[in-house]
Amino acid sequence: MIVTTTPTIEGRPIQEYLGVITGEVIVGANIFRDMFANIRDIVGGRSGSYERILADAREQAIQELQAASATRGGNAVVGVDLDYEVIGKTGSMLMVSVSGTAVRI
Repeated sequence: MIVTTTPTIEGRPIQEYLGVITGEVIVGANIFRDMFANIRDIVGGRSGSYERILADAREQAIQELQAASATRGGNAVVGVDLDYEVIGKTGSMLMVSVSGTAVRI
């Protein structure tokens, strides 16, 4: 399934617009990962554990978006927008949301 941030797919005319769809994933922080990330903040460098969690959450949200498109009879998603938000009382959770328009090409 084609998933793109562009409003059209070059060379593939959109036959039908099937509506706005979304995919959301919320992941919780882990005390040990947080502890090591805090150390990275002090000494510098990238937090590989958070990067992996973020990449996994993003992939899961996109998979949900693809499933939502397929449920509506779509075979592509255009106009995709990714958003990241820290949520929870203590900011200990991360939400990845993705939205777009399901289409049939």
